[in-house]
Parts: sequence; structure tokens; C-alpha cells
Amino acid sequence: MSHAKLSAVCVRMLAGSFVLLSACSTTTTDPTAEWSPNKIYAEAKDEMSSGAYDKAIPLLEKLEGRAAGTPLAQQAQLDKAYAHYKAGEPVLAIATLDRFIKLHPSSPALDYALYLKGIVNFNDDLGLFSGLTRQDLAERDQKAAKDSFESFKELTSRFPDSRYAAEASQRMNYIVNSLAQSEVYVARYYYQRGAYLAAINRAQTAIVDYQGVPALEEALFIMVKSYDALGMTALRDDTQRVLEKNYPQTPYLVQGLKSKNDPWWKIW
Repeated sequence: MSHAKLSAVCVRMLAGSFVLLSACSTTTTDPTAEWSPNKIYAEAKDEMSSGAYDKAIPLLEKLEGRAAGTPLAQQAQLDKAYAHYKAGEPVLAIATLDRFIKLHPSSPALDYALYLKGIVNFNDDLGLFSGLTRQDLAERDQKAAKDSFESFKELTSRFPDSRYAAEASQRMNYIVNSLAQSEVYVARYYYQRGAYLAAINRAQTAIVDYQGVPALEEALFIMVKSYDALGMTALRDDTQRVLEKNYPQTPYLVQGLKSKNDPWWKIW
């Protein structure tokens, strides 16, 4: 072999060696490989405490595998669901909780799983639980509100003595109110645009489907105004009598409809 050919072969061999060394040098090692499950959990909790939920999630996933079949693995699943929720990943949080509920139907933490599922769907602690927002669930995704209600309902019916039951009941009341207000919100929208029959139908839906909630006062008033606009005076008068009987101090007959800026829970 000539000197030139030999040099070319050597260059290719050296290049191959550099590629191999480069590949080896970029291989990452798992820093948790020698960690005990308890250490992994401690590190994950530290990340969550500092708000680094994106860093806590992979640690909790590793813990699920390392501690499979133990209570610690169950705790890792619940903490991972919470981390997804706090990281703004509600779909992943719900999927994790559904998996937990399916795999561990007799877990002592099942009440918490149902509670957390309700919280995730409840969506951002609005209205009754925040004095800073003017937007309420009535103007948001009603499917999520209904799913949240079902989770809280299951929690309170199956675990009435749970530490989470009282708050779940409170949130259920808020959700029912907001669902009724959602119907009234639409009824008000129709009324303000002159679609009086549609306004009456939506207000009646709120009255039929929901009982004893604040939104029904406005629903009745919208019906009074809509019947009046349609010239249906007998129905208008009948509805107004119902309104005055059930809400003798109603301000609607004097002040009219609520402003768009008033949340449903603000009582005049």
C-alpha cells in the first residue's frame, strides 16, 4: 500500500475514533441511578416546594417505577397529578388521577384523588374563592364545571367524613350557582338583543333545572321584561307576582338588569 493510501486509511480510522469518543462523551448518566426511593421523593418534594414542578414530574415518574407496589408509589402518582396541575397541564393531571382511581379503588387516599380531580376541573379558584376576579364560571367551560361537580359529589357521598368533604360541598354549591347563572347569562344576552322568546326559554331552563340559587331572581326578571316586550301582559303580570312573592325586596324592578361587570355573587 502506498504511503498516500496508508495516510488516508489512518485519517479515516482516526475520524472514526473521534466520532466514537464523541458519542461516548455525550452519553448522559442518570444522576438518580444510585438514589433510594426516599431520596428521590425528598428531591421531588424540594422541587415542588420551590415551584419547579417541571423538574419534580420526571423525578416522581422515576419514583413510580422504583417503588412500584408500595404506598410511596401511590403518593408519587398523586404528587405528579398535583405537579401537572400547578404546571398548567390539567389534561395530564386528570389523566394521572383517572389512572390512580382505576388502579387503587380502595386506597386510603382515594378521597384526596377525587378532591384534586374536582379542583383541577374547577379551574383557577374563581368567584367564591377569590375576591380579585370579576370573571366567574358562568362565562367559562361548563363541561369542566360539571365534571368538577361530579368529582366533589362522589367524594362527599362516599367519604362524608373526609377532611375534604366540607370544602367540596362548598364548591358544589358554587358550581350549581354558576351553572344556573350561565343559563341566565345567555338569557340576558338574548334579551338585550331583542330575542325575547329565546331569553324566556333560557331563563325557564335555569328555573326548572336549578332550585334555590341566587340566579333565579334575575331569571324571573328577564322573563318579566321579555313578556312585556312581546306584549304578553298576562304572563308578564303572573311572572312578576312570582318574582315579588319569592323576592319581596328584589331590586331588579327598580334598578334593572345587573351590569356586565358585576359577578353573580355580588348582591347589589
